[in-house]
Amino acid sequence: QVHLVESGGGLVQAGGSLRLSCAVSGRTFSFNKDTMAWFRQAPGKEREFVAAITWNSDDTKYADSVKGRFTISRDNAKNTVYLQMDSLLPGDTAVYYCAGSLHTIVRVRPREYDWWGKGTQVTVSS
Repeated sequence: QVHLVESGGGLVQAGGSLRLSCAVSGRTFSFNKDTMAWFRQAPGKEREFVAAITWNSDDTKYADSVKGRFTISRDNAKNTVYLQMDSLLPGDTAVYYCAGSLHTIVRVRPREYDWWGKGTQVTVSS
């Protein structure tokens, strides 16, 4: 059974930074070719795509709203995915979810992801 556990969320002032981590168990990064991604969901809004990365990090994709401010990366030896968030804005406030997909290319729709973490809260104050 695959488990994804997010960490690193918290309260930060606008302009600040946070680094989210997603630890994956039950599935070996170095053996499988899973695409990993981050999504977020603000109160009253639908879950939206933030960033994704292929299994060997040769391709990444970002939502326009975070491009240039967020960086997704992964460490296959540690079975961990990261999301470095810089220049945070109040509009980035949401629960951030880590997700994994059997697809080997980047996908942006939640329904294309097979495993999900429970999320970590990010709150950006103005």
